[in-house]
Amino acid sequence: MSEVRVLRRITDELAQASGDLDDGEATALWAAVAGLSPAEVWLRRESEAAPDVVSRFRMAVAQRKRGVPFAYVAGSVGFRTLDLKIDPRALIPRPETEGLVELVLEYGSRGPGAGSWGLVADIGTGSGCIALSLAVEGNFERVIAIEQSPAAAALARENVERIGSKTPVEIREGNLLAPLVHNTERFRAIVSNPPYVSLAEYDALDSSVRDFEPREALVSGVTGLDATRGLFAGAAPLLEPGGLLALEIDEGRADAVRALGREFGWAVDIHTDVFGCPRYALSIPGHAPGVTTSEE
Repeated sequence: MSEVRVLRRITDELAQASGDLDDGEATALWAAVAGLSPAEVWLRRESEAAPDVVSRFRMAVAQRKRGVPFAYVAGSVGFRTLDLKIDPRALIPRPETEGLVELVLEYGSRGPGAGSWGLVADIGTGSGCIALSLAVEGNFERVIAIEQSPAAAALARENVERIGSKTPVEIREGNLLAPLVHNTERFRAIVSNPPYVSLAEYDALDSSVRDFEPREALVSGVTGLDATRGLFAGAAPLLEPGGLLALEIDEGRADAVRALGREFGWAVDIHTDVFGCPRYALSIPGHAPGVTTSEE
């Protein structure tokens, strides 16, 4: 049977069962299990379907029927210029986080001279999406990526090997800033997409998130601010003069994050994401970050 007929038959079976898989997603899923691009799937549509690919596709479709997120089923996810390995060891990178990378790249490029931008640290790296994007797109001397979960750290190392950036990316295991505090390194920027979901909010999350993505990458105490508080409390001594702390935040906690930063001596600018929601907090101890805010 041709690939296109197999694809249609199995997709129709799922549609009758749940209606959850449209033609575009089915094609993308077939491409993922077959190791092809969607364009190659189209070009090969009349080719005989390999039995092993058909078997893997049926297994992938069955996972989607159970609610497993598409990225986990496909085993990869696009993030900015990167194609990253992804599985339940780490949170699936979101489009909003790409904007955080953009702000850090812009800030780094404003450094003195035309040489290296210095060191940058990514706290809670997960899959390594932020760290690797900064390594590939920026001009940093080195990227230090911190991850508390050994499983997620292992995935990040796999992605470091997969991407092979010219800028070195070092994965260190530990909680928040702990792997940095006993070193003499000083950073041009510390960036983080920390957990920022409260306990109550976690219980209300969609089952596709709650049942499959790592809880520790999402929940940050009763208020959702525990990790953010820890970063504001400890980051200042680790930054070089004029260094930046760049955080992704919950859109409903912008005022709380600004107040929390001020409590620890930071001047905080809030930036909006591509959807117009307050999503990023850029801070320098006692100074305005010097990056034009999206609200101006």
